[in-house]
Amino acid sequence: MAEIRDYKKERKDLYLPKNKPMLIDVPEMQFVAVEGKGNPNDESGEYKKAIEVLYGIQYTIKMSKNGKSVPKGYFDYVVPPLEGFWWLDNSKDFSIENKSKYRWISLIRLPEFVNDKVLEWACEEVQKKKNIDTAKAKLLKTKEGLCVQCLHLGPYDDEPKTLKLMEEFIAENSLQSDLSDTRRHHEIYLSNPVKTEKSKLKTILRVPVKGGY
Repeated sequence: MAEIRDYKKERKDLYLPKNKPMLIDVPEMQFVAVEGKGNPNDESGEYKKAIEVLYGIQYTIKMSKNGKSVPKGYFDYVVPPLEGFWWLDNSKDFSIENKSKYRWISLIRLPEFVNDKVLEWACEEVQKKKNIDTAKAKLLKTKEGLCVQCLHLGPYDDEPKTLKLMEEFIAENSLQSDLSDTRRHHEIYLSNPVKTEKSKLKTILRVPVKGGY
């Protein structure tokens, strides 16, 4: 039986960090992504719909092994966690306030065998079989580079406490925050918020930086 690839186990530094700030060089990866705006807690908002699209596409690709359209180079894999880039219009900083003004790119990592053609096929399948509009889904390749990250334990609204620790680490190590129009505040969601108590939520926070020790 072929081994099922699990990116979280392969790169624990990327997906299972400790709850103290650390410096990391994030390599290039590819994702299925949907860009949108608005409060992620709005039940009828863009964010909820984006999540539905992303998981629909991911599981269509993963389960293609059971159908007639198996992508070239296919290998089975554990679907990686949901991630998000977050920012506010006209501001390089990110704040948990004014959620209605959020801009975001919601995304899930894709295995290396996925290309534009495979993604296009998966989008068509999801639209046809689940009647979900996949028009906003795209293949996104990104190389974050140098970042400071930390595991945040607890509610999303308590993230400023962890971000403060990260800011102190950045200053202590002669680094500078490098948030910009191309480098965003990044979150990786290791817990299912529907099934997990707020106090036990695990979220990786990642901030782009420049400089060095």
